[in-house]
Amino acid sequence: MSVLEQGYLTLETGEVFEGVLIGADKDSLGEVVFNTSMTGYQEIITDPSYAGQIITFCYPIIGNYGVNAIDDESISPALSGVIIGDLCEIPSHYQSINNFSEKLKQAGVPGIAGVDTRSLVKTIRSRGTVKGFLGKEKVSHFSTQQTLSSWVEKVSTKKLQYFKNNGPHVVLMDYGYKKSILNALLEENCSVTIVPYNTTFEKIKALNPDGVLFSNGPGDPMALKKWFPEIKKISQQFPTLGICLGHQLIALAYGAKTEKLAYGHRGGNHPVKELMTGKVKITAQNHGYVVVDESIDNQVFDVTYRNVNDRSIEGLKHRHYPIQTVQFHPEAHPGPSDTAHILTEFVCQITSAGEAQYAIK
Repeated sequence: MSVLEQGYLTLETGEVFEGVLIGADKDSLGEVVFNTSMTGYQEIITDPSYAGQIITFCYPIIGNYGVNAIDDESISPALSGVIIGDLCEIPSHYQSINNFSEKLKQAGVPGIAGVDTRSLVKTIRSRGTVKGFLGKEKVSHFSTQQTLSSWVEKVSTKKLQYFKNNGPHVVLMDYGYKKSILNALLEENCSVTIVPYNTTFEKIKALNPDGVLFSNGPGDPMALKKWFPEIKKISQQFPTLGICLGHQLIALAYGAKTEKLAYGHRGGNHPVKELMTGKVKITAQNHGYVVVDESIDNQVFDVTYRNVNDRSIEGLKHRHYPIQTVQFHPEAHPGPSDTAHILTEFVCQITSAGEAQYAIK
């Protein structure tokens, strides 16, 4: 193992955290956020929803079971950097093919280890999500502007991808989808067409899907404002499920508003209450924005799930169209499988609908 170089994380609010540099040899700028999951670091760093962000792992040791060949959620990580406490460079797991720091290096992602992550997370919780600069030197100031107006542009597919199966045909609108969502649909025997985020209603209609799934993705949903009319048309024509960013986009398309949380919901242990049954489900989440409660037209949508901790909206169901949305991740990789039934029910819904289409009202 080579000698590690000292590095620094400087927050825009002035705090500086020291550590040793790992991963790619380059500086990085991004939103500094934290994830409370105890496992699943490989899935987390390859989740496209972290594009433009520097992720802090709350769990004190990262890398202990290595990196395997099957758990990546995307072809290449899109996040800006990684911050950890203790780094394990000698992993122990029969599926491990690489260690954590080498994975970051190969992916071109810089990181810093040996940081007091407990203190950093407390700082984020008191300050709110802040920009940070990760590099070899302490800096007194830095530009907090990031060039990309919508991170979805970076992570969305550039061309159609088709996966043939024997069941219903689902179009997956790719705002930065996780591979686990695709796998869940394929396991339900669906044929899946993955399309770019800016695919129009007419192009979707030409694909003749049985249902449409609006995926998770990074950034502020308002960056996609020009596409709201297309999203509304698509959801009115086909049975629809929105996950995470997809949930926010559908709400916005129907006139609701979103706002940024102080430091987001990111982790595998977020409790949500299913309002119809009163049951509490433990969910995996990764988002910085929520749908504003007062902006929901209760003549259009029913709220189906609420966050137990802060009462924020976690799910919506349209009163007239077969549209459902959830803020959490029912495919949950990593995370609990409490809400996996949502994807199964979506597939059952579009299967029972058969070829019957309904007109736009």
